[in-house]
Amino acid sequence: MSGSVDAAAVCTRSGGWWAVEVPEIPGLFTQARRLDQVEAMVRNAAEMLGAQVGAVVIDPRLDEGTQRMVDSLFIKREEARRAQDEASKLARATVAALRGEGLTVRDVATVIGISPQRVSALQDA
Repeated sequence: MSGSVDAAAVCTRSGGWWAVEVPEIPGLFTQARRLDQVEAMVRNAAEMLGAQVGAVVIDPRLDEGTQRMVDSLFIKREEARRAQDEASKLARATVAALRGEGLTVRDVATVIGISPQRVSALQDA
């Protein structure tokens, strides 16, 4: 084999190990205890087969129930990130409105339940 090939390392649990297969490189099978070890194991196995590997993408295969949980986790994290962005925008707008009404930094802090330092940071943002 010549040239470098990007590799999708398909990882499946087998006992206490991850069984690893790289479909792009026929005959490349290896194993690793942890997913953070997969890339090095794939590169080593590819070298033994005379192949050069470019990017290695780790593709852990989980049972259906666990994969649903992981997918739900990613969705909830994204929802939380968006909610945090919205809350930050609203906090800046609220600080600006309250300061515009003449409230002191300390009064704004008391009204919205944050520190005066945070009020100043939001005001300057």
